[in-house]
Amino acid sequence: MVRVDTVYQRVLALANKEQRGYITPQEFNLFAGHAQTAIFEQYFYDLNQFGRGKGSSDELADMTDLLQEKIANFKKSALLVSSGTAGSYYLPVDMYRLGTVTHRYQGYTYEAEKISHNEYLNIANTYLANPTIKRPVYTHSDASTYSNTIKIYPSNGSNVSASYVRKPEDPNWTYVVVGDKALYNSTATDHQDFELHASEEASLVLKILLLAGIQLKTPQLSQQAGQEDMKNIQQEKA
Repeated sequence: MVRVDTVYQRVLALANKEQRGYITPQEFNLFAGHAQTAIFEQYFYDLNQFGRGKGSSDELADMTDLLQEKIANFKKSALLVSSGTAGSYYLPVDMYRLGTVTHRYQGYTYEAEKISHNEYLNIANTYLANPTIKRPVYTHSDASTYSNTIKIYPSNGSNVSASYVRKPEDPNWTYVVVGDKALYNSTATDHQDFELHASEEASLVLKILLLAGIQLKTPQLSQQAGQEDMKNIQQEKA
């Protein structure tokens, strides 16, 4: 976890170093949320890229392990709630990526295979491929209206559960105003530190400076932050 106040103070120090403008708490919180999301989503892109690599090496394994470690804090599991339609279940509202779906039947747990709706239609009436209690399948529609539900087949199982990666909470630098000055208040109920791995502190500072440079119309700040951020990324992947 990275302290939100530490990042804000470093961002302010660097932005004001050459009198490039003041970043308000409201602006910082907005930039901070975007920066955290960008870094978080990059984890999965990088994992996908490494997974496509041919062969294996100690360096590749170490990088994959590091990414898995960074994602581990966001992994959860939950018992799903029925939507009211047979076999249909709501997904957790904080879900970012769905992992394994299982259901229980007569004391045993069976993992469901994800298939498309068209694939289900093709196998539904096929004797050998038709899903069974011990070999269940599920569909997850990408349509916005149904994206928060899955449909499991057959529907006579119980205790449908899912493992998933949750979304990070939006960071929030909370404060009180004293003499027209915003003073940090970590005891506020809506205070929220960054949830990313501690090693991401420098990347957060640079990405927020990049966004701030665009907002403040200071291309030098954005360019410098972008160059430093790219250097960090290349060093991590070297």
